[in-house]
Amino acid sequence: MANSSALIAADDVVVQVTGGRPLTGRITVQGSKNVALHLYAAAILADTPVVLRAVPAILDTDVCARLLTHTGAHVAVVGDEFMVAPAAAWRAEIHPELGSRVRTTCVLAAAALARCGRVEFPRPGGDAFCARLIDRHLAAMEAAGATVVNSDRGLLAQCGPKGVRPFTVDVGTPFGPSLGATVTALLLAAKAPGTSLITSPSVEPEVAETIRFLTARGIEVLRDASGLHVEGQEHLPGGEFTVAGDRIEAATMVMAAAATGGSITLDGVTTADLPAGLTAALGDAGVLLADGAEGAVHMTLTEPLRAMDTQTGPHPGLPTDTAPQLAAMLTQAHGLSRIAERVYPQRDTHVRGLAAFGASVSSEGPVVLVHGVSRLTAADVGATDIRAVTALLLAALAADGTSTIRGMYHLRRGYGHLLSNLATLGADITTIPEGRP
Repeated sequence: MANSSALIAADDVVVQVTGGRPLTGRITVQGSKNVALHLYAAAILADTPVVLRAVPAILDTDVCARLLTHTGAHVAVVGDEFMVAPAAAWRAEIHPELGSRVRTTCVLAAAALARCGRVEFPRPGGDAFCARLIDRHLAAMEAAGATVVNSDRGLLAQCGPKGVRPFTVDVGTPFGPSLGATVTALLLAAKAPGTSLITSPSVEPEVAETIRFLTARGIEVLRDASGLHVEGQEHLPGGEFTVAGDRIEAATMVMAAAATGGSITLDGVTTADLPAGLTAALGDAGVLLADGAEGAVHMTLTEPLRAMDTQTGPHPGLPTDTAPQLAAMLTQAHGLSRIAERVYPQRDTHVRGLAAFGASVSSEGPVVLVHGVSRLTAADVGATDIRAVTALLLAALAADGTSTIRGMYHLRRGYGHLLSNLATLGADITTIPEGRP
């Protein structure tokens, strides 16, 4: 298993950023955080070893390695490879403390339930920028034949002696299809002999990559107008699988460069890997993305940044996980921009921090309003979710003076090399121990 000391130490430092330097140069995008977290759970289903390649070097990778080890699986993380071998004896429990640190706890629990026929698990953790329900996850478990008992200590899901059974479940919510519950249902269906139907499924890349992983293991998944039809089987072989590039990190780097008036090249992604809603929003703001002959994305500014209206949405819309960073970038755009949140009820935990830099930014319900151009000045700020901290980091890169950013634990949950990549592109960044003068 990975040595976690270096990763956990990220919580003990703050970052100082001296802004005003255009970002230029070339870096490689990490493997997708959100894809990898779901595949770590899927690996539990295999009866022979699984090797996931290009995994991100983030805190959540370390936590998931420890979570899988707790179930009895044999796990090793070496470089960018995450290796899982099945347990000799499975433990039907998601570690109560570690499980409360990540958002994919219910997905891990579904894999353990499919494997063992029962599982005890805590309520999920992860970013708490708004209420995030788990009812569709539990509905999938119940549809697969489990009785789910909720208590102060957590949850217990238990099937009959034959384990999970084929089922039909709707994973739609008032805010659109649930990505996580779609993956939960897929993992349950993969081990339920027979045909299961998942209605109103998410079409996010995390779902597509989970399907690609399962089909490589011999699971038949058919999508039609009624949903996803999954033909489960009792035994799944292992094998190798490469995690796709992280579209959210790619967007973050592009927005950081744009906010500072720079120009960068990203290896590990192409424009085809980026959602149409993202490239359209960036284009409306004056950011040009083009594929290079060598399989990379080149980013340049066609003119000074300009204000625009956009909204987040399911794939291929603008990813909600890019909205805070986009708001930071748009502080440097001329005019009034509006970013409407259409995936969650609200997402504005970055607004107060951006205002501390002098940005003219506010929220009205699900809409964030940004008036630019704002002259940003150094601030001492922090946040408690990944993308909000990232937005503050982007603001610091564009601000005059030296800023202090707190919340590195959350940043390292999502990005393995963000600070070093920014330094490679010319950012003036220093990490110091928390509390040092």
